[in-house]
Amino acid sequence: MARLVVVSYRLGGTDGVSIEAAKWIAAFQELGHHVTTFAGEGDADVVLPELAADSTVAPSLDDVNSALARADLVVVENLVSLPLNVGARDVLYQALAARRALFRHHDLPWQRDHLQNGDAPRDQAFWRHVVINDLSRHELELRGISATTIRNTFDCKPPAGRREGTRRELGIGRERLALLATRAIPRKNIEGALRLARSLDATLWLLGPTEDGYAPALESLLANSSVRVVRGLPDGVNIHDAYSAADLVVVPSTWEGFGNPVLESVTHRRPLAVYPYPVLEEIRSFGFTFFELDDADGIVDFLDRPDEALLDHNLEIAHQHFNVADLPGRLAPVLEEMGIN
Repeated sequence: MARLVVVSYRLGGTDGVSIEAAKWIAAFQELGHHVTTFAGEGDADVVLPELAADSTVAPSLDDVNSALARADLVVVENLVSLPLNVGARDVLYQALAARRALFRHHDLPWQRDHLQNGDAPRDQAFWRHVVINDLSRHELELRGISATTIRNTFDCKPPAGRREGTRRELGIGRERLALLATRAIPRKNIEGALRLARSLDATLWLLGPTEDGYAPALESLLANSSVRVVRGLPDGVNIHDAYSAADLVVVPSTWEGFGNPVLESVTHRRPLAVYPYPVLEEIRSFGFTFFELDDADGIVDFLDRPDEALLDHNLEIAHQHFNVADLPGRLAPVLEEMGIN
C-alpha cells in the first residue's frame, strides 16, 4: 500500500475538477492505496487557504512540505495547469522538486482566452502527466511534454432520480424543462441556452452558481429574456433528480476541458443539445448521437416521439469507453510505471 496525497486549489465541491478528483481518489483506494487530500478550500483532510485559486498570499514552503511529508506520490489536480494562483503553483513546484508527482491537467492556460500567455507545466524525469483529452496531449507534446490521456469516467448505472416530485418542487407542469447543469460563467454561453429554450417554449434550469464576476452580466441577460429560468438545487434535490426531471440537457459551452454533463446526459438517458466546442468532437468520435444547439426542429421531433434506440446506443458507448468501474484498471499501469504498486 502506498501513501498518496491529492492536492488541488479546491476539493469536495461541485465543480468538475472536484468531482473527477473524487473518482480518482475512490479508484486509488480500490487499488489498495491510502489517500489524503490537501486543498486551498472545500472539503479536504488539510485545508491551507493560501493554496486557493483566489488567494493573494502564497503558502509557505514549510506548510506545503508538512502536508506532503509522508507521501509516496503526490497527485496534482489542475493546480499547476492554470495560473490562477502563481505563488501557490511555484511553492508546490519547489516542494515537488525531489518527489514523485502525477499531474492531471483538466485545462491548460492557452486554452483560455484570458490566460493565453500562461506557462506550460514544468516537467522532471520522475514526474508524469495525464490529460483528459487528446487535444491537450498533442498541445503538450508540441511543448516537449509527454502525457497520457485518461478521459473522465462516469457511473453508467446512476441512481434513479425523482422526476415528478422534483418538477413539482420547481413549479414545472407539462411544459418542457431544459437542464443546464453548469456554473454560470462567460464561456458557458448562457445566451445559447436561452435561445434554444425560447425556440422550444421551455423552462431553463440553471443548476450551478455564478462565478468569475459574471453575476451582473447574467442578471442583465435574464432580465432581458422572455424565457422562464429556475436556478439552483432546492433542498433535498440531488443531481440525479435534476436529470430525471429534465426533458433535455443543454451544453452550450464554447470551451470545456471535457464537459461532464455531456456524458451525464447519456448515463441518465436524456437527449442532449450541444454547441460544438473543440473537445466535443473527440467525444463524438466514439459514435454518440447528439443534437446541435440550433436544431430546434429535430429536438422537438425527438421530444414528441422519443427514440429509445438512440438513448440505448449512446449508453452502450458510454459503458464501453467511459465507465468509472474501469478507472482503477486504467490508473494501475500509470502508477506501476512510477513505482507505485
